[in-house]
Amino acid sequence: MPRFEPFEGLRYDPSRVDLDDVIAPPYDVVDPDERARLAKKSPYNSILIELPQQDETAGLDPYHHAAALLDAWERERILIREETPSFYVYRMTFGGEDGERRSTTGVIGALGLEGEGGPILPHERTMPQPGRDRLDLLRACQVNLSPIWGLSLASGLSKLCGKAIGLASDHRSATDEEGTTHEIFAVDGESISAEIAAVVRPEAIVIADGHHRFETATKYRLERRSLNGNKPGEYDFIMALIVELTADELSIEPIHRLVTGISPDFDLLDELGRQFPIEEIADDPHELVTAMRARDALGIITAAGCFLLDWTSSGSRRMPEDDLDSARADALLAHLPPHDLSFQHGALNAFTAVRSGRAQAAVLLKPATVSEIADAAHYGTTMPPKTTFFVPKPRTGLVFRSVEC
Repeated sequence: MPRFEPFEGLRYDPSRVDLDDVIAPPYDVVDPDERARLAKKSPYNSILIELPQQDETAGLDPYHHAAALLDAWERERILIREETPSFYVYRMTFGGEDGERRSTTGVIGALGLEGEGGPILPHERTMPQPGRDRLDLLRACQVNLSPIWGLSLASGLSKLCGKAIGLASDHRSATDEEGTTHEIFAVDGESISAEIAAVVRPEAIVIADGHHRFETATKYRLERRSLNGNKPGEYDFIMALIVELTADELSIEPIHRLVTGISPDFDLLDELGRQFPIEEIADDPHELVTAMRARDALGIITAAGCFLLDWTSSGSRRMPEDDLDSARADALLAHLPPHDLSFQHGALNAFTAVRSGRAQAAVLLKPATVSEIADAAHYGTTMPPKTTFFVPKPRTGLVFRSVEC
């Protein structure tokens, strides 16, 4: 069973900084331009340690520069290490596709790593991550900078979060540039903490976001134990946001595929049309997405326009039985000659990539459902890489967790 425990958070002093100015998106969705913009908001913005750069003046590589910043911020009391172990209820309130405000609420705590291959499960296969960037950062800083996102198969956590908020000893709030409100409530009462741990413990945890950080933390744990006679320590845990696996708590969007590197002489639509029925529709990404949902089809965007590809007809019998669009897209792309593939969130972004010439074509997918994720977890299967994009993204900077040896 997964261990889930409170911890002593390392947090910004709200009297010294405005939380709006120091939170940042997860490192893997921040491009260089956004990093530069975030760094200008505050000299204490968390992106400076989450995506560190070399300090040539001090002769520090990026990772030891991040560690030096953390040490300096703590000495200056910009960051304060709390004395009481707490769970941190985290609520993200955002605008849904229908314009209505909705919330995702869960609990940030320390999740035991020893469950790898058991009660902590991936929900999709991961793609190789080049280099040792996250491991080098963890070694230098000895701090969990951002939580992984886990989904609990146990029922009752959402209801318990409401109770915990009413008992919180501290409440802080920040708003990101997309208008999402991020609230964090410190919960340190022994009784309510025991209830939270008891609700999470009996069932498996499915990793929704942060597979690579989980793998990095597992490697670091093994590394530390090999050096200290297999003694337990804070490195046996990783900071995790646990949310109940229900449709009420989750908003899931697809990750589209961008295709480049195909010879200009290759007629992509003609080739796909030999295998699958294709229908041209209005040259508008929003109308394309609406038609995809209505027709249970994949979307194709090329310089020639927007198209629906129908795999339900007799011409697509070779498609996999799996109902996931990500699996169907993989099979569809197998019909193309060698090409380069990248991933893009947002239909409008994919449309713009093709129209600007950054991509030759885009394959648009519909999102996976909560029930499909739950089924995969229950049956011990994993989805294809880049199947899900959970929104909104938890922000770095609301709480850090030390794993010092």
